[in-house]
Amino acid sequence: MSAARDPIAFELFKNAIFSLADEMALTVSRTSYSAVVKSGLDYSTSLADADGRMVAQGLTMPAHLGSMPTALGAVFRHFGNDIRPGDVYILNDPFDGGMHLPDIFLFKPIFVNGERIAFACTICHHTDVGGRVAGSNAADSTEIYQEGLRIPPLRYYEGGVRNEAVHKIIEKNVRVPVLVFGDLRAQLSACYTAEQGLDEFVRTYGADGVRRHMQEVIDYSERLTRAALRDLPDGVYDFVDWIDDDGVEFGKPIRLKVTFTKTGDRLAADWTGTAPQVRGAINNTLSFTSAATYCAVKSVLPGDIPTNEGFFRVVTVTAPEGTIANAVLPASSGARGITGFRMTDCALGALAKMCPDRVCAATDGGNVGVSLGGYYADRKPFIYVDFGCSAWGGRPFADGVEGNAHPFSNNSVSPVEMMEAESPLQLLAFEYVNDGAGAGKFRGGVPYRRDYRLLADEAVLQVRNDRRAVRPFGLRGGEPGQPSLNLLNFHSRPEPLTSKVTRTMRKGETFRYETAGGGGWGDPLERDPARVLKDVRNEFVSAESARERYGVVLDPERWTVDEAATAALRAALRARRGWTKPPFITRGPLPAGAIPED
Repeated sequence: MSAARDPIAFELFKNAIFSLADEMALTVSRTSYSAVVKSGLDYSTSLADADGRMVAQGLTMPAHLGSMPTALGAVFRHFGNDIRPGDVYILNDPFDGGMHLPDIFLFKPIFVNGERIAFACTICHHTDVGGRVAGSNAADSTEIYQEGLRIPPLRYYEGGVRNEAVHKIIEKNVRVPVLVFGDLRAQLSACYTAEQGLDEFVRTYGADGVRRHMQEVIDYSERLTRAALRDLPDGVYDFVDWIDDDGVEFGKPIRLKVTFTKTGDRLAADWTGTAPQVRGAINNTLSFTSAATYCAVKSVLPGDIPTNEGFFRVVTVTAPEGTIANAVLPASSGARGITGFRMTDCALGALAKMCPDRVCAATDGGNVGVSLGGYYADRKPFIYVDFGCSAWGGRPFADGVEGNAHPFSNNSVSPVEMMEAESPLQLLAFEYVNDGAGAGKFRGGVPYRRDYRLLADEAVLQVRNDRRAVRPFGLRGGEPGQPSLNLLNFHSRPEPLTSKVTRTMRKGETFRYETAGGGGWGDPLERDPARVLKDVRNEFVSAESARERYGVVLDPERWTVDEAATAALRAALRARRGWTKPPFITRGPLPAGAIPED
């Protein structure tokens, strides 16, 4: 009986293969060495069929998983039919299947009884891959050749035997080989976990049964995606947003534009109109732009649709070559994460026009990437890499969440204890920022600040941040979130820094970053006063902002709302403002050259 005609067998297989992909992810988490992987969770796992089509993803990052097909496609392009048992393939080259150099892919073909059944797929963000700056992701690199070791698709293992030439080239080009090879072994362990699981599947279902069920999982995803799209209105929906700058040409905003065309059960995303590729290291490969787009679309569709080849068949993504959305040599891309985050928000802005009841206001703009690298007195290197996760925008039905990863990632902030144990750093503060969230009927998520002190003699600080000049937008009358902040030596002589930084820190100096606040959703004057009072008591909102932004008058001694004074103040505020119908989007002041089109 075919998979399609035996729904019980299909359901059991579908859940089993999804669980196997999750088991791969847990294997990486439990066996990795670096903090950015084991604590920051910057890695992904998936399973593909024998032809390289993604079937199941693990509990990991949308930023990686939407890019897996391109990377595995590069392996097929280089090796074709010369793929053998015991092989493991490695790559990271953005112009040959990869995304940026710290993200290293490993692919292991899985053979059972001499027949290729599947591929185990893993990717980790590695602490360092060489280049001019420790951590290999400085925003002010201006070409790929500065950023580290480029690995084209190669055999890392051949017939089960490690390729020592490849291994030694990696070893001699990275600053912390113990961490890099520890994480590569974690990826290999996940591949072997997949191999054992697939062997068991073949014993249960037979090789033909496994192939049929994999095909049906893909077709099942396609059917669900098409059915969900048919429920959405046809039309053309576009949106324009701006990145602050590229970290090289400061103050020069970078345009993002996406146009969705929805027709029946198909959706096409076109990034024509996005800025040409830039000098700084925030350029995207098309695969990463595709991943950001897929993430935004998945966010407005039912949550039970698997992300695999079936979904990719229905949602197409295009971008002109030579743009920040589809860069070509010699573009740098080490800090391209911020562009992917901002593209997800931009795509959600367009989708808010299609299905306004399913989209939140702008997030904080993506996690803050912080790297500190240097040497101890004995010349032993240290590298600290962290990705700070913060706030979502207000939703059509609830406040934005805080202390959470951007929808494009599942990153986690490194624990303070681990950071201080493994790096010459001291954390002085980790706390929410008052009055940072965009006001709204449903306010944005609350941002936070994180304060560091350097204990080593010297280190190079890299920061990849955004939403300084262009604040997170609000929707349906909600206010934009407050901008981000980077500050050096806040304890003595505060020195404001740009949103993207590469500079030297000295012993005893301090660094603070504050994430941007999520945008608000809906008219702030419609927010339940009791919820405003709760926010004031939680120190998310000040009493002054409660009055000025929400029109709520509080008695700070008895912690009560003055209902009569609140009603009168809200009436006065409504009379003074310039609109009666809530605008679709609310932005803060835009820098010169950033002219909105919506």
